[in-house]
Amino acid sequence: MAHFAKLGVGNIVEQVIVVSNDIAITEQAGSDFINKLYNTRDVWKQTSYNNNFRKNFAGIGYNYDQQRDAFIPPKTFNSWVLNETTCLWESPIPYPITNTQNKINEFGNPQNDLYRWNEQTLSWDIVEDTI
Repeated sequence: MAHFAKLGVGNIVEQVIVVSNDIAITEQAGSDFINKLYNTRDVWKQTSYNNNFRKNFAGIGYNYDQQRDAFIPPKTFNSWVLNETTCLWESPIPYPITNTQNKINEFGNPQNDLYRWNEQTLSWDIVEDTI
């Protein structure tokens, strides 16, 4: 199946739909089929569920960047920076991998701590157990 993203104002994804590969033998053929089906003249860009092209699978609210030919998710936090290779937003410091609470999961393996990004301190805060 081929997936297509409808672009709205500012190249923001408004909708993602599926079209049979038998119909969408090219991106243009898929786009033409959708516009004929809905009687519209919208801009549709093919997106890859497996991220084989256009970097990321398009989602509602994503931006299609023509220069990068990529779908970019909405920016999560102001301090995060776009990774030019993946076109994903990354925190200014890496996500910590720790097991400070010495937790073990149900399979007997160490369970890493969970963290939440704190935009005010520009750091990762550990999420304490609530149970």
